[in-house]
Amino acid sequence: MTQILAITFPIYGAIALGYLVVSKGWFSQGEMRTFGKYVLNIALPALLFNAVASRRVAEVFQPDYMLAYAVGGLTTIATAWTLFTMRGTDPKRRALGIMGSTCPNNAFIGFPIMLLAFPAQAEVILALNLLVENILLVPLCLMLMESASGNRQGPLLRQAAGILLNVLKMPMVIGLILGLCVSLIGFPITAPVNKLMTMLAASASALSLVVIGGSLVGLPLHGNRGLAAQIATTKLLVHPALTALVVFALTALGLITLSKELHSAIILSSAMPMFGIYTVLAQKQGLEGAASLAMLAATSFAFITLNALLFVLT
Repeated sequence: MTQILAITFPIYGAIALGYLVVSKGWFSQGEMRTFGKYVLNIALPALLFNAVASRRVAEVFQPDYMLAYAVGGLTTIATAWTLFTMRGTDPKRRALGIMGSTCPNNAFIGFPIMLLAFPAQAEVILALNLLVENILLVPLCLMLMESASGNRQGPLLRQAAGILLNVLKMPMVIGLILGLCVSLIGFPITAPVNKLMTMLAASASALSLVVIGGSLVGLPLHGNRGLAAQIATTKLLVHPALTALVVFALTALGLITLSKELHSAIILSSAMPMFGIYTVLAQKQGLEGAASLAMLAATSFAFITLNALLFVLT
């Protein structure tokens, strides 16, 4: 258990530090948003570029992992749809619940955990997760949100293309794609460029966790608590459980083969709390209260669920 806490304590210690410095007024919420932009637009793109460009494509592009992670996410979307519909949830809240149940925070929380649990493969795991999330899961959830809001503009395929185009414009996706191109071409990275990217990438882990902690300060604590509890429970328990079942089924059918490390990583990746912009997206639907409660609950209780999963899987 001490080894497990050695992984999770630094993660939640950094989150607690972020909460402390904002709650004490040493840093403002605006400054945390600026730090978050730095991580998303500079540090993570550099990390992803370096992780992919410095490896052979066969080492980075692992279809077995991506298939299992994608099917796990799609299964969670279908299950969440059923659960929230059975609860009698209206379309807007149902779409909010599906997104919160399916889109994990692997960029800010997942990567630091993988860096401590599986240091040799953490960067590749992050790249694989973000490929599936940003190309498939997040756009699909955004489409559900737009459809529920009644603001549909044009055919469904045009909406999907627009959302996907916006995703492809994100700096971290651009960094990932550029890294894949360099790896495919086999273009050598010079030492100065490698040092620059490594230096920028090294700043991503700790700062991202401080930002997560700071962003929890001042979250509105009013809203539908029952809905928030269901979202947090589905994210922390149902998503990783379904992903584990998918991995077991695909492996038993002989469709995928995963190493022990990747087998554990794919389930842990699904068990992360929802991504940081969840509350921002919920504001467009007027549901930021429920989203904030869900994110606060999921981020807090993930300390327990992640420790339990790490104990079982590592």
